[in-house]
Amino acid sequence: MNIITIAGRLGKDAEQRYTPNGKSVTSFSVADDQGKDKKAIWWRCQLWGERGEKLAQYLTKGSPVTVTGEVSEREHEGKFYYDVRVVNVALQGVKQDAQSPAPAPAERQQQRREPPPGHEDFGDSIPF
Repeated sequence: MNIITIAGRLGKDAEQRYTPNGKSVTSFSVADDQGKDKKAIWWRCQLWGERGEKLAQYLTKGSPVTVTGEVSEREHEGKFYYDVRVVNVALQGVKQDAQSPAPAPAERQQQRREPPPGHEDFGDSIPF
């Protein structure tokens, strides 16, 4: 088994579909940028099952991700293609939308979570 880890950006929104027996598969492509003077390597990825269904809405064009999975090779009309059966996918950040800018520092402070019951919030009083 060949395991690979790829860090890159999604080339388009993920596509959700189902096999004839009802199993879910989420497909997406990841561009692995090789540097200034080299072409990006494109990886075709498939995430099977419920995790794919839940993550599909977050796997949008341009989103940075890190994917780990099993590599398989296939040949079509004399060209070789590499597919990745995804074992793990990690979202590496949020793609900023031009219409929804990042919240201002004051807004981020208001979004702070409350401590769970029975736990004090020491705020800035702890010196470390």
